[in-house]
Amino acid sequence: MKVALLLGPPGSGKGTVAELLRRAQGGYVHFATGDMLREEVKNGSDVGHEAEPYMKRGELVPDALIIHIVEQRLEMGDAEAAYLFDGFPRTLIQADLLDESLAQRGRTIDVVIYLATLREVILQRLTGRRVCKECGASFHIINIPPAVEGICDTCGGELYQRKDDNEETIANRLDVYNRQTESLIARYEEKGLLFSVDSDQGLESLMAQIEKRLGAGSAGSPQAGADA
Repeated sequence: MKVALLLGPPGSGKGTVAELLRRAQGGYVHFATGDMLREEVKNGSDVGHEAEPYMKRGELVPDALIIHIVEQRLEMGDAEAAYLFDGFPRTLIQADLLDESLAQRGRTIDVVIYLATLREVILQRLTGRRVCKECGASFHIINIPPAVEGICDTCGGELYQRKDDNEETIANRLDVYNRQTESLIARYEEKGLLFSVDSDQGLESLMAQIEKRLGAGSAGSPQAGADA
């Protein structure tokens, strides 16, 4: 079974692509470290309390905290599990620790999918994102607007803009991401693992390219325009 990394700056569409891959292929143990950290904050765990100040400032959460929750999730998969890492690793240290964790389970990374996108597209995507307070469903004021402004189509809950989706924080997140991951991307490219794809294209075309690289079947014909 595959071990796949899905990398790209905030707003490049990782969440959308990851969900479609899970539907198309099935069986993946999904690692969305951003969502996992937000869940820890929501639950008021020790990890959440430590991570929250970094997240509010748009800074990278320390490697030790990230690895802690990744190790917990790795325990969910058996020897034949397929792993999909969504936005992880973010640093060379995290990459080394991931390699060690996988090696202990007799596994190695098969492919690193990098979602390349323009900065202005990211700003438009993230500042327009709205999330349901009740069920967590995600909308976009332009790309995927709700039927009624401010109301979730799924459960009727109130939609809100996440604190880290303001333009200043997003710009800082992008700057930090680019500084921290430049050498990481080069590492996977040198190993022949990197598959870079333009995530600003229509979602149907994007998924077709990714699934061809993974050797999977079709993901269907989802709505164009990744937003996560």
